[in-house]
Amino acid sequence: MDRTSSPFTTGTNQLLFTMQHREIISTDQSPKAIGTYSQAVRVDNTVYISGQIPLDPNTMEMIGESFAEAAHQTFKNLNAICTAAGGRLCNIAKLNVYVTDLSQFPILNEVMAEYFHPPYPARAVVGVSALPKDAPLEIEAVMVLD
Repeated sequence: MDRTSSPFTTGTNQLLFTMQHREIISTDQSPKAIGTYSQAVRVDNTVYISGQIPLDPNTMEMIGESFAEAAHQTFKNLNAICTAAGGRLCNIAKLNVYVTDLSQFPILNEVMAEYFHPPYPARAVVGVSALPKDAPLEIEAVMVLD
């Protein structure tokens, strides 16, 4: 599709939405992307954080014999990306959590309470049949910087 036929153009062929305010966020303190995506993308003061699973950023191996250990590692990975973007976990406005076993929901709440304090971010928890690398959970986030 050329610029003249883009849904993001006006009659004078100027882009209504430009990517000049888009910044790719990357840190070696969180696992590298295992696919065709960025760890996070910042657009103005909003940071869109890709789904994180409980990978050790140094070895790229799964962490956690238990769901709680896996959840802790996942929140540590999210925190590293938040820090790289100039924020903190408390700046997260929305979390989407995917779990392969919804019976772990109470443990997720316990672990999350160690990383977040009221007012909590908005959150959705969705049960799924499988996740990358057979992870028990994956968490993506939207963070808004002050």
